[in-house]
Amino acid sequence: MTLTLTVSDDVRALAPGFTHVMIEAQGLVNGPTTEESAALLDDAARRLAVRLDGRAPHEDPHMAAWREVYSAFGSKPSRTRNSAEALARRALSGAGLPRINLLVDLYNAISVAHLIPVGGEDLDRIQGGMSLVRATGQEDFVTAAGGEEVVEHPDAGEVVWRDETGVTCRRWNWRQGPRTRLTEETTSALFLLESLAPMPVADVEAAGAELAELLEKFSAGARITVHEPRTS
Repeated sequence: MTLTLTVSDDVRALAPGFTHVMIEAQGLVNGPTTEESAALLDDAARRLAVRLDGRAPHEDPHMAAWREVYSAFGSKPSRTRNSAEALARRALSGAGLPRINLLVDLYNAISVAHLIPVGGEDLDRIQGGMSLVRATGQEDFVTAAGGEEVVEHPDAGEVVWRDETGVTCRRWNWRQGPRTRLTEETTSALFLLESLAPMPVADVEAAGAELAELLEKFSAGARITVHEPRTS
């Protein structure tokens, strides 16, 4: 059954032209980072360097558009960067890209290579449908600090992804909560690719198709459904 995913009118008004591609995957095989997935991350960093051609990530028009939207809902984009910009900065630094687990490596590689925010959620941990909304400030966001579970609340007006239980990702695509993240036990997942103008919809589709190919390659026999792009 397809997961219900909605974008509120308030978010549509904030970011006209917001486009997302949803990929649902069943029968996945996850595990620790492999030599192949690490190589994909290294290759993504090389592709990013070619794309930027000496520019800083925030100078890319797509990243600049995300910075404008972050500012519009009250977040300082130089302090709370969208996930693609944050990964791009790491990719170009001496630290390099993090190695998390196989599935996270795959979608991080796509995010960096295409300079587009990509997220992954464990379908078995999502409660009900998912919505992209502007927060009231009362929602629960369960995270971890110092090895202990901590409950935070988003700022009023902040854009968040949430399900029936609470917030799954703060500041649109800045920080995912641990409740729904992909672990080595994950077998079913939702992947979400998000873009703003001026990125052409065809570029988002191409990134989604490349991710689907990688999922099929690394999880032979998995059932992968790539949904049509949806633009607000």
